[in-house]
Amino acid sequence: MKYSKLCEVYEKLESTSKGLEKTKILSEFLKEIENTPELIYLLQGKVFPDYDERESGISIQLAIKAISKATGIKEEIVIKEFKKLGDLGKAVEFLIEKKQQSTLFSQNLTTEKVMNNLRKLPELQGQGTVDNKVGLIVELLHSATPIEAKSIIRTVLSDMKVGVGSGLLRDSIVDFCLKPKNIEEKKQGAELVQTAYDITTDFAEVFEKTCKHKLQSIELSPGKPVKVMLFPKAKDIRDAFEIVGKPATFEFKYDGFRMMINKTNEGEIKIFTRRLDNVTNQFPDAVKYAKENINAKSFIIDCEAVGFNPKTKEYKPFQDISQRIKRKYDINILEKELPIELNIFDIIFYEGKSLIKTPFIERRKIIEKIIKQVPFKIKLAEQIITESEEEAEKFYERALEEGQEGLMVKNLQAPYKPGARVGYAVKLKPDANDFDLIITGAEYGTGKRAGWLTSFDVSCQDEGQLLEIGKVSTGLKEKPEQGLSFIDLTEKLKKLIIEEHGTHVLVKPEIVITVGYQNIQKSPSYSSGYALRFPRFKTLRPDRSKLDIATLDEIRNEAEKN
Repeated sequence: MKYSKLCEVYEKLESTSKGLEKTKILSEFLKEIENTPELIYLLQGKVFPDYDERESGISIQLAIKAISKATGIKEEIVIKEFKKLGDLGKAVEFLIEKKQQSTLFSQNLTTEKVMNNLRKLPELQGQGTVDNKVGLIVELLHSATPIEAKSIIRTVLSDMKVGVGSGLLRDSIVDFCLKPKNIEEKKQGAELVQTAYDITTDFAEVFEKTCKHKLQSIELSPGKPVKVMLFPKAKDIRDAFEIVGKPATFEFKYDGFRMMINKTNEGEIKIFTRRLDNVTNQFPDAVKYAKENINAKSFIIDCEAVGFNPKTKEYKPFQDISQRIKRKYDINILEKELPIELNIFDIIFYEGKSLIKTPFIERRKIIEKIIKQVPFKIKLAEQIITESEEEAEKFYERALEEGQEGLMVKNLQAPYKPGARVGYAVKLKPDANDFDLIITGAEYGTGKRAGWLTSFDVSCQDEGQLLEIGKVSTGLKEKPEQGLSFIDLTEKLKKLIIEEHGTHVLVKPEIVITVGYQNIQKSPSYSSGYALRFPRFKTLRPDRSKLDIATLDEIRNEAEKN
């Protein structure tokens, strides 16, 4: 397929903010790629499925270098246009329009050629890697029209600006493949497609199977990440019972981070976070505990990894051990200094069979049978089953006294719903007045804070869209040795800058933080319609992605309590 055809779709998508219009544009395009389903990745500015961790390794600086080489225009001029337009894609579009060299437009560019070149980027290693990567992009730009060049650069930087989230892709697949006749059929179709995607995290496979009416053939596969089941909040014990029913299971909610531990039929252990990141290498201790203490040939187990002090055996809060998630070096040292305990609370695949439709009470029996509990290595989540509010309250108090975050409350007959926040289970913790939110922009400081990003735009989510809800400027430290500092966060965010407007920058939405606040009020100043009063930075959440942040519904519910 000509790449120009896809670029026309990008232009149409960018020209409207209406979800229904975008869905129609997408579903019409799906007809063109029914026989090449992998091209669906390009609609989100990707070349691999969501679970695939490979990255292009192309920074804005390298993209600027590629544009300069392809056009023969000095890098300083490229940077100047970038700063003026705030979008490197628009900058290359303008520059190519202005200087149409004879070397440009040498041949018609195809989607296959774009995919092939961009898929080679993560494979390049060793001496000459930078030049070779730049060369692959230059090769594409030499054949690109101005609009194609804009899309290539945006794809390379994973910033398409066309507003295509997973919800819109799901709905377009439903419309094109299932052709629902009414709202009810569309709703049912969306649930089926969403479930399939949450299991596979691969839209190409979901698209292909939906069109062939083979969604039921999509199954869990150990060794491949799956989205974890998510839990909405309950107000109190009574509210929890009303949501999940009686009797219910009450489990400790641990202050750690989610791990999905996989064991394949070949005996290989793989560990994924709720972000779908493969952290097997970072946690050799967890691999060892799973191999030695879980008696099963194959499984996918859901658990919480909790840190503790190796000398005193006191449990540590999440932020004390979060550095292990991203660390690639000195793993053995961290393993000793920041040990973890695995608290197992669910299993969704066992001995070759999916358990997501198996009642929770039966899944619990399986982990009780196959887990050999060893203190400070691996154990079952502590739980009671009760229909008594009084007994549940006592268990809740005990959890808090022992330093846990609160409780998880679960329906005994509940299936496991990957990626969903449904009424099968809820979390219960004291009113902490905080949300997990994502940074979408920032402002440079002045005076002694000049050169640092010191005010951070934070957003919640609503049906795949990110909506601003405030600016956070307190809670960080002045000096790195005091804890997470403005300098630390500035270094992380500078790599993610996608637009600059004076002292304000927009960043790729990748960094999730926990934000405390006093209360919530309605506000026309932010796209969410709400504002956090006196927001304060509490901690980084490297284990979470934009799919895990607070929803607009959760914000609205908390606002109504004020």
